[in-house]
Amino acid sequence: MRLIEYPDRAQLYQGLARAVAEGLAAELAAKGRASLSVPGGTTPGPVFDLLAQMPLDWAHVAVVLNDERWVGEDSPRSNTALLRARLFQGRAAVAQLVPLYAPAPKPEDRLAELGAGLAPHLPISVLLLGMGADMHTASLFPGADLLVLALAEDAPPLMALRAEAAGEPRITLTAPVLRAAKTIHLLITGAEKREALLRALDLPADQAPIQCVLETATVHWAE
Repeated sequence: MRLIEYPDRAQLYQGLARAVAEGLAAELAAKGRASLSVPGGTTPGPVFDLLAQMPLDWAHVAVVLNDERWVGEDSPRSNTALLRARLFQGRAAVAQLVPLYAPAPKPEDRLAELGAGLAPHLPISVLLLGMGADMHTASLFPGADLLVLALAEDAPPLMALRAEAAGEPRITLTAPVLRAAKTIHLLITGAEKREALLRALDLPADQAPIQCVLETATVHWAE
């Protein structure tokens, strides 16, 4: 794990946006296409705002969320809606969205279809993750019903998980897909999450799911 500390959040967002853009640019130059996976929630919003203006060949970048709540885009809890509002703007408006939601009563109904849509974009070129104070990442929550299977080396790329802390059912990238990303960045802010991250270093992944990527991740932190 590499830890980069920034004097303030504004510099964190700028530094992280540059790092993500550099990773995408390198992959575009080498392969002609790239994939970017990002978290939902409000914390990465400022990074998305900056990324959207980066002079990249966005038409050849596929963007997929780390995870999604099983709700439509008309829900205020939709990560996809947030992504459209913050990242798919400006220059990045032409990027390709790889969906993690399709209308159905439960995620298992569309899991095979969504997994097939994700497959051509693996391995992920640049992975940006967040982390909760409970040390979850994506929708790999401690105590989730299928967490052990989602952490396993032979886990399918996408799984549906349920956890008390998650609220709605979720669809999530699994640990093997996260670990296989060519570049991994982790965004955390505040003392509580830094302390949680340090605790995670000494815990097994079923207690601290973020552990599954820490060996090769670059952590970006500011108070």
